[in-house]
Amino acid sequence: MANVAGIGKIKIGNNYPLVIIAGPCVIESRDLVMKVAGEASKITRELGLPFVFKSSYKKANRTSGTSFVGIGMDEGLKILAEVKREFDIPVLTDVHSEAEVGAAAEVVDVLQIPAFLCRQTELLQAAGKTGRAVNIKKGQFMAPEDMKLQAEKVEAVGNPNVMLTERGTSFGYHNLVVDMRSLVIMRTIGYPVILDTTHSLQLPGGEKDRTGGQPEYILPIARAGAAVGIDGLFLETHPDPSKALSDASTQLALELFKPLLTQVKKIDSARREFAR
Repeated sequence: MANVAGIGKIKIGNNYPLVIIAGPCVIESRDLVMKVAGEASKITRELGLPFVFKSSYKKANRTSGTSFVGIGMDEGLKILAEVKREFDIPVLTDVHSEAEVGAAAEVVDVLQIPAFLCRQTELLQAAGKTGRAVNIKKGQFMAPEDMKLQAEKVEAVGNPNVMLTERGTSFGYHNLVVDMRSLVIMRTIGYPVILDTTHSLQLPGGEKDRTGGQPEYILPIARAGAAVGIDGLFLETHPDPSKALSDASTQLALELFKPLLTQVKKIDSARREFAR
């Protein structure tokens, strides 16, 4: 059985309810974050699904040097702290270096290690030492079984609150694919597994100066992951993805958030019945 990770009052792993991790890719403004957090928390409460709000105060990995990277760490963390207070929900954000970890850990419940940084030992250990839950995204270049070694870096500093996230594997130039076997393998090695259904559909560098995507496959991939068996579903959502300042090609329109989760919950429930 996989370890159980704690995210505030939420438990993730084994037979605990499917956890939803969602929000806009990057903090563009306070108004955007509060709108999405309010709507998403309302919907997840209605559906009886545990919810963790996600947004990044900084996007350190951009295709172009002219792309929007965020409103700043200090302001971003203030907004995330307000989300926690206003909606009484845990929050998650990315950290990119050991220097960022301490300040982020004072606010958020989950420190997320971006896929391109998943093997950075000192970053993983710094995140682990805070005692916060650590979500490690599987690098696009990584085999799923190799993520065990990355998780063990966090556990080695005394923190068992580790989760692993599948977000697609490089398949030639400008393309990612989700190998559903990866979900099974990472659960087998002993950690709660999350499927990132929006980043998995990126086409890295596919639009020359920006990353493209295939958002039409968000729902099929989410449904497939729920059928295979996951502990959490990660997705980025925005009121108007076409105007998003980051990942405009892969974010889910907020109006589709409830229909998607309604279907995923039914499939997850059916899968649990078969597993008994």
